[in-house]
Parts: sequence; C-alpha cells; structure tokens
Amino acid sequence: MSNPIRVAISGAAGQIAYSILFRIASGQLFGKDRPVHLNLLEIPQAMNALSGVAMELEDCAFPTLAGLTLTDQAEVAFDGIHWALLIGSRPRGPGMERADLIRINGPIFVGQGKALNRSADDVRVVVVGNPCNTNCLIAMNNSDVPNDRFSAMMRLDQNRSKALLAGKSHLPITAVSHMVVWGNHSNRQYPDFENARINGRPATELITDTAWLRESFVALVQERGAAVIKARGLSSAASAANAAMDHVTALIEPTADNDCFSAAVCSHGAYGVDAGLIFGLPLRTRANGTQEVVEGLALSPWAQEKFNIVLNELRTERDVVKDLL
Repeated sequence: MSNPIRVAISGAAGQIAYSILFRIASGQLFGKDRPVHLNLLEIPQAMNALSGVAMELEDCAFPTLAGLTLTDQAEVAFDGIHWALLIGSRPRGPGMERADLIRINGPIFVGQGKALNRSADDVRVVVVGNPCNTNCLIAMNNSDVPNDRFSAMMRLDQNRSKALLAGKSHLPITAVSHMVVWGNHSNRQYPDFENARINGRPATELITDTAWLRESFVALVQERGAAVIKARGLSSAASAANAAMDHVTALIEPTADNDCFSAAVCSHGAYGVDAGLIFGLPLRTRANGTQEVVEGLALSPWAQEKFNIVLNELRTERDVVKDLL
C-alpha cells in the first residue's frame, strides 16, 4: 500500500464522528488501496470517551487503518495532515441566540485556524460543526492555508433537497441533478428548485405544483434539522456524516455529466456575493482535482429575493465576528 493519508477529525467522540470514523477507516472514502492515519481531536473532558472509540476502531481490524493519534491539542491533531474534518463545535443551548452561538464557537475556530498552519501543503479543510459557514470563515481568516482549501458543508441540505424532489416526482434519487443550495447552512438557505433537473429536464416541468415548491419544499429543507431534533431528541448524525463523505468525494472526483454540487466556499464575487464570504454555491470539480464555480444560472425575481435574504444573513454573521477575522 501507499503512504497513509493523514486525516484529522475534531469532535471525534461525538455522534457525527462516530458515524463517519469507521467508514473512513475501512477505506470507503479514500479507497481500499489507500491506508489512513486518523488524528482524533477532542476536548479534555471527552478524552476518556475518545479512548473507547479508538478501541472500537482497533477492534475492527481494518486493513486500511494505519494508525491513530488521540489528542486534545489542535497543534498535535493537525500536524502533517492532508484532510481536516472540523466536526466539533459547541451546540446551541436553551435560550441561546444564533449570534451567541457564533461568538462562543469563534475562539475555537481561531485556534484551529492557526493550528492548521502545521498541516501538509496540500491540506483540504471541511467545516461541519455549526454554524459551519461562519466557523469556516473564522478558521480561514486565521490560517496561512490558502482560502481555496477551505469549504463548509452544504451537502446535507443538497441531499435533503434531492430526496424531497425525487419523492414528489416518484422517481429515484439518481434522477435528480443540478441541485443547488445557496448561501448558509441555516433556516434561511435557498434550495433552488428552479435550476434543478429531473431526468435531465427542469424540475418545474415534472413538478408543476408551484405552491408546493415555493412553500412546502423550501420550508421542509430549511427546517429539516429542527424536525429531526424534534423527532429523535438529538440532531442529525448519520445523515450529516454521510453528507460529509459525499462532500469530500465531490471534491476529489471529477463532477459527472456536466452536473454540479453544493458547497460553501470562499466567494470571489460570483452571483454578487461579497468577496471573502463563505457562501453556498454551485461547484464543479475538474479533472485535475480543482473546483470551479458554475456561473450563469438564472434566478427569477422570487428566487433572487430568497438569495438576498441568506446573503444578508451571512453578512450579519460576519459582522458579529469581525474582530476575529
């Protein structure tokens, strides 16, 4: 086998990590011929639980698991890594506003951004921990790692959107393509059904119920996370882990059939988004492994209004943490 790819995962004793670690260790993400060394980062209070996770990983005897490093120090976890999956973040408590959550998580991602300077030259950073767009913005602005190596996860929202459109049209998930989720991983995101396609045709040609698309579909995607919490008493874990796997795969493999995928990346001004903002955009991975923004998608006046709402939300979040950037 080749040299191990080193992957750091923060929040490694948490539920999302528990749902993704074994899949990565088994070779499902990077290939059965590519060993992985997992650097597992946790807070000091969770190190005992993390040791139990490590025991389970060892007990699986995965041929592709080359080693484990357990630590509560970001500088140790990020030393020489090729991928960083920043899953860990402080969850919102009772009565806590989103701005409060952003401020609490901010210093964590300042420190992790600085620690990422110890990573390999070709490192890629994926932020999963919420509020992921602004956490990503903070880490990016506190790191010497190039901006184009950072992204925040919109893939769970894309997957939710595709499942809903497939169900409404009574077709398989694979029939849905070009599913763009604009903006923020929040309840103001805009899942763009107008540019989505089903079996290669505009989704609006197969789903003609405009009221359902504008009202039910958009609201169901925006509020899906809250619905999961209400139903199971806990936030999304397995689906979030699966989306993180999809996100990384989309960054590695060339995008098929002129399709696109959604991820929040550093804006260079496309679609009128402020340069430097971490914003959910339609992307395509080229054959050489780099990404490009898919430009030229049309937004109706109704869609533009939704777009502007989430753009302004992210501007507000940026203002909340401007002293950390």
